[in-house]
Amino acid sequence: MSATPPPPPAYGTPAPPLNPADEKTWAIVTHVLGIFFSFLPSLIVFLVFKGRGPFLEAHAKSALNFHLTTLIAYVAGTILTFVFIGVIVFFVVPILVIVFGIIAAVRASAGEYYTYPLSIPFFK
Repeated sequence: MSATPPPPPAYGTPAPPLNPADEKTWAIVTHVLGIFFSFLPSLIVFLVFKGRGPFLEAHAKSALNFHLTTLIAYVAGTILTFVFIGVIVFFVVPILVIVFGIIAAVRASAGEYYTYPLSIPFFK
């Protein structure tokens, strides 16, 4: 009789890396959906496809950083509405989200890396 138990079964193989066309597609989807749903699409893509391609991971991190920064700007704008500066934030931030989201999607479709301006790098 053996005193040591047999090793547990393996959990399965890791997911294969994405091909470059799929990485581009998901990067574009991340940026475009971020215009409508804020940080949720980039967070989902980052968590689901983490480690499956450096291009997609970089774009998901960049979008997530930007949308978390805009979330902070919205909270600050809410607090600053008492001084009227917050009202300006509610007009400027959505315009920046649309413009930078479109630029990021175009850059992703061209296969280029893109970092949003004015974003705090929470994830590097």
